[in-house]
Amino acid sequence: MASLEVSREVNVKEGEEARTLDGTVDFCGNPAIRARSGRWVAGIIILLNQGLATLAFFGVGVNLVLFLTRVLQQNNADAANNVSKWTGTVYIFSLVGAFLSDSYWGRYKTCAIFQVIFVIGLVSLSLSSYIFLVKPKDCGGIDSPCQSHSSLEIGLFYLSIYLVALGNGGYQPNIATLGADQFDEEDPNEGHSKVAFFSYFYLALNLGSLFSNTILGYFEDEGMWALGFWVSAGSAFLALILFLGGTTRYRHFKPSGNPLSRFCQVIVAATRNWRMKMPSSAEDLYEGVGKDCSNNGVRRILHTDGFKFLDRAAFISPEDSDNQEQGCNNQWRLCPITQVEEVKCILRLIPIWLCTIIYSVVFTQMASLFVEQGAAMKTTVSNFRIPPASMSSFDILSVAAFIFIYRRVLDPLVGRIKKTDSKGLTELQRMGIGLIIAIVAMIAAGIVECYRLKYAQKICTHCEGSSSLSIFWQIPQYALIGASEVFMYVGQLEFFNAQTPDGLKSFGSALCMTSISLGNYVSSLLVTMVMKISTEDHMPGWIPGNLNKGHLDRFYFLLALLTAVDLVVYVACAKWYKCIKMEDRENEYGV
Repeated sequence: MASLEVSREVNVKEGEEARTLDGTVDFCGNPAIRARSGRWVAGIIILLNQGLATLAFFGVGVNLVLFLTRVLQQNNADAANNVSKWTGTVYIFSLVGAFLSDSYWGRYKTCAIFQVIFVIGLVSLSLSSYIFLVKPKDCGGIDSPCQSHSSLEIGLFYLSIYLVALGNGGYQPNIATLGADQFDEEDPNEGHSKVAFFSYFYLALNLGSLFSNTILGYFEDEGMWALGFWVSAGSAFLALILFLGGTTRYRHFKPSGNPLSRFCQVIVAATRNWRMKMPSSAEDLYEGVGKDCSNNGVRRILHTDGFKFLDRAAFISPEDSDNQEQGCNNQWRLCPITQVEEVKCILRLIPIWLCTIIYSVVFTQMASLFVEQGAAMKTTVSNFRIPPASMSSFDILSVAAFIFIYRRVLDPLVGRIKKTDSKGLTELQRMGIGLIIAIVAMIAAGIVECYRLKYAQKICTHCEGSSSLSIFWQIPQYALIGASEVFMYVGQLEFFNAQTPDGLKSFGSALCMTSISLGNYVSSLLVTMVMKISTEDHMPGWIPGNLNKGHLDRFYFLLALLTAVDLVVYVACAKWYKCIKMEDRENEYGV
């Protein structure tokens, strides 16, 4: 009998070891079996899905500024503003997707629903372009303007692209987090794979856009807009089918309920106890019992100093003690320390997040002013014309190269220099390096613009290709932006995923996208302000319809200055930041 009991205990332990340790479940809601779920099988499906979905999205986004100027006949400043607003809206919708995912639907269901909306938006855009907008047929090329359009036709176009924005925005933060969920960070091997996943995820995103920026960009630049949009729709549909095909393989975290109510409970409970005398030790604060300890089995967060006022929400008053003895607890009066720390985590992240917005202003120039600048340069090699939007392929190649350089060369080298077992550069350090490279990129873009103006024709009807300076002089600014992305955006993905509580991981990814969103809106605001100020006294302004009469270089130098100021503020915020402390695990971040 004794040997039988020992055998059972061994079998139980083996069964427990076969399951994941981070609380993930399979499609049926049972604890996830390590060998039959997640890992790189599910991760690769998600990476392929991301690549195809990105191809579809950038098939619309990369040349949208040219579509607005050539097909809808908008001027450069209006087109750049509309692209910035649309791109910003894409990332605002990421908050909607993250909220639904973390609170109610879970990441898998949220991804599936928003991908369906994404496909519908692309099909609607393809149909409206083919039937209404691209008239006469194949108009919208460099020398083939389109006819004017009715308000209904333009309204249908905007409805379509904002459906695309809703679908892609709601899907993006959740697919990144769902991919990270496939790796159990409590297991050393899978934890290492999880860190690598974010780099490969961003690489898949860029490789997906490579096809859009080259092949689709060429077709759309030649006026074949409907064809380009139909290819995007087909790619999005294929991505959806591939995603659904991996359904039984995915690991899932159960949604943890409405985070807004949890945050409000902490604020209300802390306010009610503001006159109470707090205990000297954090051990006397309420840890929670049963399901109050954490949400759906996620890990507890350990107490940290700072924002001490919020600790009052976990102060156990005599009335709370009586309620506990009776088996009832009102979370509007008493919150477990994990719930209090959730609020602290978000409050600590906000300054870091705000400092990333100016970088996103720099990043968004690739989709607007870089394209307009390239269109005004020499774009021909022999008899072949290079689409200005396709120059962003050098950004993608730079991203691929620097991901390899960072993971295989720089990170191990820094680790050896530190002579510790920890990883090389921390996420905060990498984000700071990204800001520095972004400053250099804007200076490079401004210098190129100075030389473009030097060799430009001041008087021209259609000023595309009006400068004799080759478009290939834009390569350094695109390559530098790509290098900065590897440090800034990959670092952001890892940082916000690691530093948000288990029940708010999608919200962490949404913070990355929302910084891009606000960056686009700030870019639009900057362009509007610069044009308003620089056009006084009947001057053409810095960014006029004819760039040869403007000073786009000054706008680039202005962005470099703003990013430098942002870097100083960022370093101060990063030094102040304190990392999240999880039960039985503590990650350290620093500058």
